[in-house]
Amino acid sequence: MAFSGIPDEAFMFYEGLEVDNSKSYWNANKQVYDTMVKAPVAAMLDELADEFGTPHLFRPYRDVRFSKDKTPYKDHQGGYIQILDGVGYYLHIGADGLYVAGGWWSQGEMTNRFRAALEDDAIGSELEKIVDGLRPDFRISGDRLKTRPRGVPEDHPRLDLLRHKSLYAARQYEPEPWVHTPEALDRVRQTWRTLTPLVDWLRVRLS
Repeated sequence: MAFSGIPDEAFMFYEGLEVDNSKSYWNANKQVYDTMVKAPVAAMLDELADEFGTPHLFRPYRDVRFSKDKTPYKDHQGGYIQILDGVGYYLHIGADGLYVAGGWWSQGEMTNRFRAALEDDAIGSELEKIVDGLRPDFRISGDRLKTRPRGVPEDHPRLDLLRHKSLYAARQYEPEPWVHTPEALDRVRQTWRTLTPLVDWLRVRLS
């Protein structure tokens, strides 16, 4: 199906789920989820695939095996396009609107590669410039150390970035009238294009 917008019923579905995150609510509203949430998000991702890559739609179920919170369903419908393992573009819809992001989410060995890249003045300064250019319109997020990495001096010029164990930029859009129209696709496309320099830097330096 062609993307025509995210219907208001999608946001209403998640408003209801916030009140009653139960199997009975889900079963009673499964058709709403399938037609008003899952279908338009999948259609949007499909429209973006030619430019950004193969999309993946997240399952709506939470993994509660090791969590104290046993609510069974996620409070949003997410999807992503992976450029490199742990690096790519992301979006989701929930009760509070449309969330769009791009960057790096995994840790482990990639964190070591990230910090090694930042030690090079030219390469590190390039990322610093990209991130600073995004700050006025995006929230810069990611898992971070509260202190500095071992062996990094207090006066390191990129100490703030070196604290990151993951790094992504995100923007939240309220469920305004345009979200219910094809303009939502244009907004996501333009947002991801704006985030492409960050995603490309991470793709090259973390591979």
